[in-house]
Amino acid sequence: MKLTDLPNIGPVLAGHLNSVGIDSPESLRRCGAVEAFIRIRAQADAGACLHELSALEAAVEGISKKELSAEKKAELKAFYKSLA
Repeated sequence: MKLTDLPNIGPVLAGHLNSVGIDSPESLRRCGAVEAFIRIRAQADAGACLHELSALEAAVEGISKKELSAEKKAELKAFYKSLA
């Protein structure tokens, strides 16, 4: 299975993940969305946004980004705002 087989992971995001050492769905699940996002912001795309963080979390959960719970969306938004 490739990263792009996961929901919400297109070629650009997969490229960012690969560039930070996350090269499979299993490694993304082990790392977690927040850690993957932190690595991407630090090493691949300093402008990575909340939508990318949400896409990563949904991919880890195996669902579409729009299926994330309101609670999870709020948690991700609070984390994202804490980075600014």
